[in-house]
Amino acid sequence: METTPETAGPETPQRRADARRNHERVFAAALEVFGEVGLQGTVPQVAERAAVGKATVYRSYPTKEDLLEAVVGHRLAALDRDTAPALELTDTYERFRAFVLRLFESLAGDRLLSEALATAQFQTASNLLVRLSGLMQEAKATGRVRDDATVFDLRVVLCGMTLQLMRTAERDPALWRRYGELTLQALRP
Repeated sequence: METTPETAGPETPQRRADARRNHERVFAAALEVFGEVGLQGTVPQVAERAAVGKATVYRSYPTKEDLLEAVVGHRLAALDRDTAPALELTDTYERFRAFVLRLFESLAGDRLLSEALATAQFQTASNLLVRLSGLMQEAKATGRVRDDATVFDLRVVLCGMTLQLMRTAERDPALWRRYGELTLQALRP
């Protein structure tokens, strides 16, 4: 008689718990590896950090892109929580300003998220840029953002600064905030 998950012996729950623990270890390791080295991180690096084999990583995430999408999605969810207070501000310019500054502070310690935003390779990262662009468009009505500022302008200035800071391995949130301020100044009339 074949053993199915429903009729499996007493060892099955242990294997499921092991698989769940391995999945959690892989994800935690991926957060660390990709956060440190960005998109250049590899599945072997994740497997080594998680102390599992590459096959264990591929069981949960069939491709590196699947793993990256999960990690980027997780980091963006955390960023959404960090930037949520900015979205509650009533003044449209202050909402945009607070969002940009909090974004820069959050990106200071996350190479992967910086690269994901710069490349817009991931749909979830693209959604963040769409939200940020919407905030900029709303802030234009205050006269505190250039009328001719475009979404492309915002992306070039913001992503250009984040990429340079990341490439110099700068991690100080205060310095990143300073460049957030410079981004805002570049968009002023």
